[in-house]
Amino acid sequence: MPLAAIVRKDVRDSIRSGSFIATTLLFVLVAGFWAVIQHVPPMYSDTTAPTSTLALLNSMGQPMAFFVPLLGLAISYGAIARERDSGTLRLALSLPNSRSDVVLGKFVGRTAVLSIAILSGYAVVAGIALLTYESFAAVKFILYTLLTGFYGTVYVAIGIGFSSAMKSQQRALGGAVGLYFFFQLGWDLVTAILQTVTVGYIPPESGVPPWLIVVDALNPTSAVGYATRAIIPTFDEIMSYPVSASFYPPKWAGFAILTAWLVLSLGYGHRRFQLTDIQ
Repeated sequence: MPLAAIVRKDVRDSIRSGSFIATTLLFVLVAGFWAVIQHVPPMYSDTTAPTSTLALLNSMGQPMAFFVPLLGLAISYGAIARERDSGTLRLALSLPNSRSDVVLGKFVGRTAVLSIAILSGYAVVAGIALLTYESFAAVKFILYTLLTGFYGTVYVAIGIGFSSAMKSQQRALGGAVGLYFFFQLGWDLVTAILQTVTVGYIPPESGVPPWLIVVDALNPTSAVGYATRAIIPTFDEIMSYPVSASFYPPKWAGFAILTAWLVLSLGYGHRRFQLTDIQ
């Protein structure tokens, strides 16, 4: 099957290039660091939530939000653009492979690489927690691990979609860097400007307008926060700071937003790739 062959080749190429090992080691080190220091964030409300596994996952929220997108984009931005530059993409398409097979195969292959890295890192975290923590919420930890994998998959899809549309690896790299900083910093800056212009730098007691909260929630980084609290309700009790607003999107909307980013990114990349001449 052409698709399966592309996936196998992509995983093998990742292993040979060292990106597979580097991605796995980086995530293991980052995740293990947060597990070892056993950071417990301050609690801002009376809660019966255990200050062990749940607190660990909460403290890992920031590195998950910042580091997983970095890895997802790093291993996917050149998946197609690099082969376009080297000429191997033209060879691949001369075989019984469709352009759809290439896009989907690259997506599945890079997702497999990132998923193994995440599972390896969280396996180390689980081992540290089991050995050193007073309690371990295994089910919640597994759910959080699966959500982290899904979150990484979304950024792989964004990277693959972008790589499919770029004509060179250099442009793809510049675009990936720009996308990362836009999602991590630029989006917040835009919403802050919109808030300042519409209701002022300090929001009124009634909270910011609902439409502005929706704009903020459309950021994948914000969406994964809603998704986290949907599958682990006690996260609401151990959030790092209290939030007041006039409107809250439903927590399940986080999954809908992440899924939309995944589907639309691959769809955009596939469409652009279909219309592009391969030199």
